[in-house]
Amino acid sequence: MGMITYTIDNKLYINVTNKCTNSCIFCIRNTERGLGEGYDLWLDHDPTAEEILLEIKDPQKYDEIVFCGYGEPLIRLDVVIEVAKKLKEITSVPLRVNTNGHASYIHKKNVPQLLSNLIDRISISLNAPNKERYNEICKPFNEDIYDYVIEFIKDSKKYIKEVWVSCVDIISKKEIEECKEIAQKLGVNFKLRTYEE
Repeated sequence: MGMITYTIDNKLYINVTNKCTNSCIFCIRNTERGLGEGYDLWLDHDPTAEEILLEIKDPQKYDEIVFCGYGEPLIRLDVVIEVAKKLKEITSVPLRVNTNGHASYIHKKNVPQLLSNLIDRISISLNAPNKERYNEICKPFNEDIYDYVIEFIKDSKKYIKEVWVSCVDIISKKEIEECKEIAQKLGVNFKLRTYEE
C-alpha cells in the first residue's frame, strides 16, 4: 500500500486515487524520481473515506489540506465530498482540490456546485491555450474534453471562493501568455508550474 497522506511545507496532501483521465506527457508519474525519495504514492487500492480520515490525526496543525494524488481525485467525487464534510466539522484549515477539470463531464453533474461550502480553493490544470495543444500535451480520454475544462473553470468561479488555473512551463512563452489571458478573461488566478524531469 502506498501513502494515503503525505506532508510538504506544512500542507497535508491526500492521495485519493491513482486513476486518471489524462496521460500527460509531463506527468510526475512517468519519471523514475516521482515525487522523490520517501514518497511511495502508488496505491494497491483506492482508500475509503474512513481510511483517509484515520490517517489525519490532527488536521488543525496544517496550513492547508489538499485532495490530489497520483491521479485525478474527483474521479472519486463521493469520497472527496465525504472526507471534506467530516473535515469541515473538525477543522477551520482551508481545503483545496487539485484537478484536471474533467469531473462534471465524467459524473454528469455540476461538480463545483457540489463542492460549494466544502472546498475553499480549487486548482485546475489547463496546460494549453486550445483543444489541439491540450490533446497533444495531456492525451485525454476524450478529444473534446478541453471545452468541458473551460466550462468547469467557469462553474468553479461561481461556487468556490478561490479558483486557480495552472499550466506547466513545457509550453512556449506565447502559449503561457495565452493561458494567462484565458484565466484573466474567466476572472480566475493563474499559476505557472515548473516541469521537473
